[in-house]
Amino acid sequence: MPTISGARKRLSCGRIGIGGLLWLGLLANAPAQSLQELHAVAQAYDARTLAARASAEAARHRLDQASALRRPSAAVSASINRSATDAPGRDETIYNTRPNAQLSATQPLINPASTVQIEQAQRNLLVAQTQLEDAEQDLILRLSDAYFAVLAAQDTLTTARQNEAAIGEQLASAQRNFEVGTATITDTREAQSRRDLAIAQRLAAENTLRTAQIALDQLVGREGVQPRPLQQPARLPSLKPGEVEQWAARSESSPAVRRARLALEVAELETRLARSGVQPTLDLIGSYGKSRNTGTAAGTFGVGTTTTASVGLQFNWPVFTGGRVDARVRETVSLSERTRQELEDVRRNLAQTTRQAYFTLLSAEAQVSALEAAEASSRLALEATQVGYRVGVRVNLDVLNAQTQLYTTQANLARARYDVLLGQLRLRQAAGALGADDLGEIAKRLQP
Repeated sequence: MPTISGARKRLSCGRIGIGGLLWLGLLANAPAQSLQELHAVAQAYDARTLAARASAEAARHRLDQASALRRPSAAVSASINRSATDAPGRDETIYNTRPNAQLSATQPLINPASTVQIEQAQRNLLVAQTQLEDAEQDLILRLSDAYFAVLAAQDTLTTARQNEAAIGEQLASAQRNFEVGTATITDTREAQSRRDLAIAQRLAAENTLRTAQIALDQLVGREGVQPRPLQQPARLPSLKPGEVEQWAARSESSPAVRRARLALEVAELETRLARSGVQPTLDLIGSYGKSRNTGTAAGTFGVGTTTTASVGLQFNWPVFTGGRVDARVRETVSLSERTRQELEDVRRNLAQTTRQAYFTLLSAEAQVSALEAAEASSRLALEATQVGYRVGVRVNLDVLNAQTQLYTTQANLARARYDVLLGQLRLRQAAGALGADDLGEIAKRLQP
């Protein structure tokens, strides 16, 4: 028979379960939110996405700064000087005040270094945009992962409760049979141990759900987010295109590969920039200025104004740099080769990752089919075992095992379905083809 310590333990577990039920009840009353709605909220809240967006904006401003190298520049300068001169052999002091102002302007005509710097800024802007694409795709995947983690935790908790309730009924049946003498104490103790284990599993499932809920709330900046569950019967989207090499080929246009290509172009431009260190430059320059002279000498006063204007060409050609430019060119060539190999490494790794994601998705789809068949078989096996228990050809332990197998299969099936949906998103991310529209396709599989 159950002991007093066991009863106290179950009472304590029951109190914890009541608290969990109250918390879960509050969540159940919250309106369910769609995946697309939460994505729109997360875009305006997620720190990683906002940081990547700010980096892209900063790169755009750096391009504006580089583009200014081709435009004319102008500057105004002004000064005032006062001098005093004592002439030799004379008592008077000559004072002279000279205020002057000048406007100067420069228009670059030929400057290879500026041209390269502008092209580099253009490539760096594209790099920042690919980083933003990566951040947006990563947000979609993180949000979907957190979204389905909550749904999977809810399904696991549901099956844990059903398992606990079914084992409780089996425990009550075993106790009645023991009281009337048609069963031994072993059946009761087996059912009691299974029920204690089921309570522990249900408490763990409640904590898993609570943890998953916190992660989802944190991601979107809201509290009590309630995802929409899968439609029943579940209809999972099919994979298109269906060949692994087609997906591997799509990875060539992914943000990571494009970013590596742009990095190679920037490195090659750095070589051009280094070579421009010994190339001539030509600027159109002009200036306009006025100076005013005022002076006093032995009571006399004189004023004179001078106006100057000039326009011309300024040519500069570094003839010898001590070998610095040649060394810099050789350095940039080596760095370009390093970047080229890094590009090849990114292409290979991404193609491999895409193939792995493809076959992982196929495996998840096969697992769903197998678990659906296993669920139907487990349900039939449980029904047959319960009938055999009632007629005396099966023992209590057989029923408990059949129940555990059914509910474990149901929990695994729910998780496998979410893995298929996440697997499709991961495959698209690996191929660089993940977008907000893909969330719409998945949202069609969820309850409205």
